[in-house]
Amino acid sequence: MIMLKSIKGQEFCLNSELIYKIEEVSDTIITLIDGNILRVSDRTEEIIQMIVDYKRRIYLDKAGGQQ
Repeated sequence: MIMLKSIKGQEFCLNSELIYKIEEVSDTIITLIDGNILRVSDRTEEIIQMIVDYKRRIYLDKAGGQQ
């Protein structure tokens, strides 16, 4: 799960496996695999980095903390 911020400033968690695509216009629009759309204030690059960091933590935990 990654922490995002809605355009109204509310923080929420999102399962990154549900993301179909991310588009950046004035806001960032996340389309989920079920077709739902979320508007967030986080930028695309930030979201991608959050996903990479999250997945890295998961795989390192599975590997017993080894890199």
